[in-house]
Amino acid sequence: MNGQKRVDIKAGLQVKIVLKKDQKSGILSKGVVKDILTSSPTHHHGIKVRLVSGEVGRVKEIV
Repeated sequence: MNGQKRVDIKAGLQVKIVLKKDQKSGILSKGVVKDILTSSPTHHHGIKVRLVSGEVGRVKEIV
């Protein structure tokens, strides 16, 4: 799953996100979802989440 649909993402899921600072390089960070920050049902760049670690980024992959 690519993380573009809000219904696919739940708190506690392990995901790979791209941080704002890593958008150009495409480096992914792995972590566990704490909060879902995007309110719309879909987003073409990925749903924005906050990880348990505090990092905020868009979901690129659900592990």
